[in-house]
Amino acid sequence: MNDEQRGRVRNRVPALLAGCAFFVGGVVSPLGVHSARADTAPEAATVGMIKPTGTEQRIPDFVGLVKQVKPAVVSITAMIKASVAESEGGGDMGGSPFPFPFPFQMMPQQSRQPVEARGSGFLISSDGYVVTNNHVVKGATKVTVTLDDGTTLPARVVGHDSKTDLALLKVTSSQKLPFIELGRSDDVQPGEWVIAVGNPYGLGGTVTAGIVSARGRDINEGPYDNFIQVDAPINRGNSGGPLFTQDGKVVGVNTAILSPSGGGSIGIGFAIPSDTVRSVVDQLRKSGHVVRGYLGVNAQTISPVMASALNLPAPTQPGAPPAGALVASVAPDSPAEKAGLKTEDVVTELNGQKVGSPHDLAVRVADIAPGTQVTIGYIRAGKAETTKVTVGNLSGATPASSTSGAPTSAGQHLGVSLVPLTQQTRQQLGLGADVHGVVVSDVEPGSAADQAGVRPGDVIQAVGGVNVDTPKAVVVAVHLALAAKKPVLLRIMREGQSLFVAVSPDQAAASASGDGESDGDDDAN
Repeated sequence: MNDEQRGRVRNRVPALLAGCAFFVGGVVSPLGVHSARADTAPEAATVGMIKPTGTEQRIPDFVGLVKQVKPAVVSITAMIKASVAESEGGGDMGGSPFPFPFPFQMMPQQSRQPVEARGSGFLISSDGYVVTNNHVVKGATKVTVTLDDGTTLPARVVGHDSKTDLALLKVTSSQKLPFIELGRSDDVQPGEWVIAVGNPYGLGGTVTAGIVSARGRDINEGPYDNFIQVDAPINRGNSGGPLFTQDGKVVGVNTAILSPSGGGSIGIGFAIPSDTVRSVVDQLRKSGHVVRGYLGVNAQTISPVMASALNLPAPTQPGAPPAGALVASVAPDSPAEKAGLKTEDVVTELNGQKVGSPHDLAVRVADIAPGTQVTIGYIRAGKAETTKVTVGNLSGATPASSTSGAPTSAGQHLGVSLVPLTQQTRQQLGLGADVHGVVVSDVEPGSAADQAGVRPGDVIQAVGGVNVDTPKAVVVAVHLALAAKKPVLLRIMREGQSLFVAVSPDQAAASASGDGESDGDDDAN
């Protein structure tokens, strides 16, 4: 598949012809750099016409800053195994959104030889620790680091973390090396000026500038995506290079770009936040691997219909999506189960901070050291509760069971055909004897169930908080739930995972109009 066929493609900022990295040793401390952040500007009124009153500001000059930080930015050259190069960079990428960082496709006669790839990085210490992207050195048999003054040093990979795409290298030098300090990415705000330094397309020491476009971007490339989006031009070869604020501190590691054609920058780049970098690098430096926190729940986003069915408080801003993480299942003997969390609970806070989504919860729990006690705020049956949870270790943890919990239901004429969960259907669906419920054998196109996302093969396990084991039980529970003229929440099992599906009374009524109700057990009407 070529780039034109892919359409919308995200390109991992490749470790092309030259790259950069940064050290943390003799700290480079830029002086006399004035921040252009308008932190002191008054907040706009929340109602009525917005009338910005910020003072006029000149476009900042980055000359002094660049001179001071460049000595800590390095180029990385990696000899990559041919097998890795072929699977990740040669020709068709097999659907991977991030092409591997090689300047040229390998010729057939060269396919078994190691391939040279280059990327960026930066020093974080005077004794030679270097941060870069994992994809820059993945599969490397040999890695070298070139300093800003042209000195080339051999490097070893101390550790790497594929889930955040970070790697830590170590070089040995006869003298102390200049390094850069990691800043606080949580302090970065959209609209703030940032500078990227790297070696795009082999053009070493390239500096680009732009602003922070957004924070907390999830581009579906990893379980802990939490990128800073910037409009500073980032291209092939910038991978692993630092993203600076005007105080000369690193707030991100340039990692990926979004490019419809699969080519260069269109002004949408992504950097790993420095707060994540600090946590991962500290662990890699100590042990060579990363340990993550574990709660033991499978959670899903909450639709407005679900929020109504769960009696959740209305959002503070009209039209805003419901916040929180709906617990779809709880792993046996997990920290969550020991703390008393149950299916259908909605996690709303972690240590006093709001939880916006399941992804938000996962990212924040992963950053917590195992053994740490945290406070979880949640809503159960419309009532706010709190509980203490001792975070576990994700390594080797048992996945959240898809058979625990109990939720709600669907619609007056759901538009589904149901069959009992017999031994034969268990075998066909690969379900164990401990799984209970009713199997959806067919879904009527355009029906309430179809609009809500119910699929053939789903196993309805609960309707309106009531466990169901027969088609008739589903029909009765649906009618009772809709009698209250509220959305019906179904808990279903799909491909071994529990999730919730909500059907609103309006959907059910529209689906039922013109249709008679069936008295048979095979139809949920």
